[in-house]
Amino acid sequence: MNESPTVRVAQETDLDVAAGLFRGYLDFYGVQVEDPEQPRAFLADRMRAGESLVLLAEVAGKGTVGFTQVYRTFSSLSMKPLWILNDLYVAPAGRRTGAGRALLLETVRRAREAGAAGVQLETAYDNRIAQALYESEGFVREEFHAYFHDLAKTSGEI
Repeated sequence: MNESPTVRVAQETDLDVAAGLFRGYLDFYGVQVEDPEQPRAFLADRMRAGESLVLLAEVAGKGTVGFTQVYRTFSSLSMKPLWILNDLYVAPAGRRTGAGRALLLETVRRAREAGAAGVQLETAYDNRIAQALYESEGFVREEFHAYFHDLAKTSGEI
């Protein structure tokens, strides 16, 4: 019988495993990282400063197979805290174990407990598997369009 994944808050001692999963996430989205230590340093900085919540999913016999990183911010429209589930990744060895769903549900549980207005996330248009998961757990597509101005690719004023 397969055990359900367990989810826990990442600690500083988990940085190496979390960084490995973060690198897998970056690879999944085709992000080129010049400095191989940058993902670990980025996570360490966010965690030490209390700027993000990093959760890890573990599956018996497979180890730590997934992570999520959440940023806490505010919603002006609801005048309440808002959580942004910025990153969610499950390594290939951990897929179809329920790890992604467990990370998602634990994020929502913690956000509700913290009094957040909601949990917001984005995913690629073609990431149908993730979209199906999110929608099955009550996430709905918003009617807003997301815009992004990439400052690394532009110079000067808008």
